[in-house]
Amino acid sequence: MPASIRDVALRAGVSVGTVSNVLNRPDEVSADSVDRVSRAIEELGYVRNDAARKLRAGVSTTIGFVVLDGQNPFYTDVVRGAEDEATKHGIAILYGNTDEDHSRERMYIDLFEEQQVRGLLIAPYGDVTARLRRLRQRGIATVLVDRFSGDGAFSSVSVDNIMGGRLAVEHLIDGGRRRIAFVGGPFDLRQVTDRLAGARVAAENAGAPVEVEVVATEAMTVDEGVAAGARILARPRRDWPDALFAANDLLALGLLQSLVVDGRMLAPDQIAVIGFDDIPFAAAAAVPLSSIRQPSRMIGRTALRIVLEEASDPENIARQTVFQPELVVRESTRAR
Repeated sequence: MPASIRDVALRAGVSVGTVSNVLNRPDEVSADSVDRVSRAIEELGYVRNDAARKLRAGVSTTIGFVVLDGQNPFYTDVVRGAEDEATKHGIAILYGNTDEDHSRERMYIDLFEEQQVRGLLIAPYGDVTARLRRLRQRGIATVLVDRFSGDGAFSSVSVDNIMGGRLAVEHLIDGGRRRIAFVGGPFDLRQVTDRLAGARVAAENAGAPVEVEVVATEAMTVDEGVAAGARILARPRRDWPDALFAANDLLALGLLQSLVVDGRMLAPDQIAVIGFDDIPFAAAAAVPLSSIRQPSRMIGRTALRIVLEEASDPENIARQTVFQPELVVRESTRAR
């Protein structure tokens, strides 16, 4: 049988209350008692029943985090930022990857509701407003991550994706590019539609005629980028765009792979390529990738602070935190 708190007290020669204080309020216990209880815990292999402790205290020490794509280094960094902040508060992060799948998204929301997490951070794929309202009614604070809350119903932490799209295409235009293909999808992702909207604003504001076409993808992965690049290069050369703006860096890296023809890299001399997120792999690509940088870890840290504040005070007014993106220029968009 697993060791109980009473077993620890008996081994250490102290009361059960002293063991509880050592576990929860060690500053209120003598150094000798802490040492004796710690030795007893180690000798017995005692593991506290955290679920029961949370029920007694009425406060969970876990935060759920649901992301769109766990393979995207951008989300890895966002989660890391949240974890760094959570550690300061003695909070653990429970993480779920929906992989842009509605059923998996529902499953993780249900799971974290059942676990009675203290709060939920979510980069949503579908429309989960009704589910999140139910969580809030049950006392689980919720913050949207990498998604602006259009109606202001929930707090959110995101980047200005429209501005990011503008920055990307303005940079391409400044480099002499006029036939630009936006590569991305699916278009039920708000991030994708906002980045495309920003690209179109930049084209409309350009002093010279600029064309922005759309090359749709089913997902934002390297493989989808390779496939999109192959479709573009299958056209007659006269119909090639002279620049590609990818909705994220994984797509952009796939596009760069596809632009190697007969051992010759077409980027950036014939086709410039720019991505979005500025993941670590962007700078290390065969042709270093220009990108729109998001402050990924700051997004995670900020979201974690907000969800803890709202968990402590449900009367807090929802607020929208929007970071500004930054253009990072590398070889893949060198001017002609």
